Amino acid sequence: MSSQIISESDQQLLLHKLDIFKIHGKDKQGRKILRIIGKFFPARLASVDVLKKYLEEYIFPRLGKKPFSVLYVHTGVQRSENFPGISALRSIYDAIPINVKDNLQAVYFVHPGLQSRLFLATFGRLLFSGGLYGKLRYLSRVDYLWEHVRRNEIEIPDFVYDHDEDLEYRPMMDYGLESDHPRIYGAPAVDSPSVSLYSMRCIS
Repeated sequence: MSSQIISESDQQLLLHKLDIFKIHGKDKQGRKILRIIGKFFPARLASVDVLKKYLEEYIFPRLGKKPFSVLYVHTGVQRSENFPGISALRSIYDAIPINVKDNLQAVYFVHPGLQSRLFLATFGRLLFSGGLYGKLRYLSRVDYLWEHVRRNEIEIPDFVYDHDEDLEYRPMMDYGLESDHPRIYGAPAVDSPSVSLYSMRCIS
């Protein structure tokens, strides 16, 4: 997962400073929320083992023994930059204590994209045990999140709202039929077949 070598302590400090994992707010059922911002994850710098240790020491104990939900923001995640890989995700999931898995009630997946949906629909049940796939709630817009989460208790980065605006101007991005590179609004939505297929990439 990591391509550059930094010390374990520096990796843990980086994970903490980037605020990738944050427990705050509650959903409409009164459950704690573990917010995860995928774009912030330093996939080139942090190893799977360090991430698992960080979660075990700093995140899981704070969840307590009560039901909780996960808010995962997929906005801006790219395979080459901040996606740890399928095998890493499986390893991390397998390392989660059974009581934590049992207490996880819902995963609110914001801006999933076509490729994420297709992959999870095909392999999700095989890769993730314990019924995790059935707990996924895909949310293509931030506005849909507020049907499940208490709005005034959760912080969402500005770039997530900006992506929502992009989707309003360019709805074909929802289906992976248009590049997510910045463009001037008012131009044609799909330039050519080669461009339209640009974002048909695994997971991101």
